[in-house]
Amino acid sequence: MPSRKSFRQRYDELEARRVELIARLTTLSENARAHPAYKRSLKLLNQTFRHGRLAQRLAVLEAATWLIDLLEKLTSISS
Repeated sequence: MPSRKSFRQRYDELEARRVELIARLTTLSENARAHPAYKRSLKLLNQTFRHGRLAQRLAVLEAATWLIDLLEKLTSISS
């Protein structure tokens, strides 16, 4: 039976994923940065993520991932 990950391991994994998503945001074009979803993504990844409990942080990251995917698609269409 596999052992359950510790709180610290889960915390570190979520934090690493958050850093990856922020890095994706920084690579977006100026058009994407002007879109309201860009600011919302940043808010999710910073303020909302920090205020959420560990279990809620996964959902926050999934929502931010969805917004970033959307921004990438929108900017690739308009390019």
